[in-house]
Amino acid sequence: MKHAIVSVINDLITDNRVHKSCLTLQKAGYEVLLVGRVLRKSPPMNERPYKVKRMKLLFESGPLFYAEFNIRLFLFLLFKRCQLLLSNDLDTLLPNFLISKLKNIPLIYDSHEYFTETPELINRRFVQNIWKKIEYFCLSRLKEMITVNESIAELFRSKYGIKVYVIRNIPMQLKNFERKSREAIGLPTDKHLLVLQGAGINIQRGTEELVKAMAFLDNCFLMLIGSGDVLPKLKKMVAEMQLESRVRFFPRMPYLEMIAYTQVAELGFTLDKDTNLNYRFSLPNKLFDYIQAGVPVISSHLPEIERIIRHYNIGDFVEDHRPETIATTISEALENKSRYQIWKTNLLQAKDELCWEKEENVLLEIYKQYA
Repeated sequence: MKHAIVSVINDLITDNRVHKSCLTLQKAGYEVLLVGRVLRKSPPMNERPYKVKRMKLLFESGPLFYAEFNIRLFLFLLFKRCQLLLSNDLDTLLPNFLISKLKNIPLIYDSHEYFTETPELINRRFVQNIWKKIEYFCLSRLKEMITVNESIAELFRSKYGIKVYVIRNIPMQLKNFERKSREAIGLPTDKHLLVLQGAGINIQRGTEELVKAMAFLDNCFLMLIGSGDVLPKLKKMVAEMQLESRVRFFPRMPYLEMIAYTQVAELGFTLDKDTNLNYRFSLPNKLFDYIQAGVPVISSHLPEIERIIRHYNIGDFVEDHRPETIATTISEALENKSRYQIWKTNLLQAKDELCWEKEENVLLEIYKQYA
């Protein structure tokens, strides 16, 4: 059996896209080894049907972290035998690219976002230019790659003349999923439940304004599930505005546990701002998680997200990010019961069509080229 090594820079626990890619690699006939890292606060690794290697690093953030991870990954790959490399995102690409050339091993690159235009980089020109040079060095020498939506794919095609496959980050269908009641998971039964989830609750994603909107919504309760750099600010904001009875924070959790909370919500939110190319063309995991959980969506006007919501008619949009506007949009969505029921009905079709079981067929064909 051929061996594939899959690399990603996170601690593997909640990266559902990479997990699905590994399962699809197995279907294509590969024995899989997934390589990531472990943090001091990382939860224990859950059981996987493939091998896992989590590297413990001296540094957990900043330039030294990226340098250490890339050097460690290069050395790890140098002394491992495999017939296929799968690199996830730009921060794992360089060592994979170098090893693929040194050892003449096929490399597949899967870009989950438009990395060089993330808000964490656009105001740090020196650091951004380093990543752009790494991207140019590698992608100008690759023939094909994968990314998450057509808008980002077109950016890569026009910039590098590279063949780009689109594999959206769509979850598996929730078959035999045991739905839990609000009471069973400790949530209020006398308020409308709202949810925003994700591993990247970061700046410029509209979460601060959503929290502020809760001051106008005494009949609503907001669940914020996940991690991100803006969480300390949000927690301070909730305390200062005395919104503890309307907003609750939940840590990162395994996917099915997270969905148990998401599926009892009445509205799910994705409110990224159009401040950079990465956010403008984003098609976030949580959109499809809401769809699989049967939860109507409130979104900002971003083209890839808007295309899905309008096509299936499963939600509404905020016209700006003022807390008052967000609160009004929420109230109108909940009060217009006939429109809300149309969204719920349409979600049945959307979740049947937008599932990994159908999306992975394209990925299987890509993997089988190298089998």
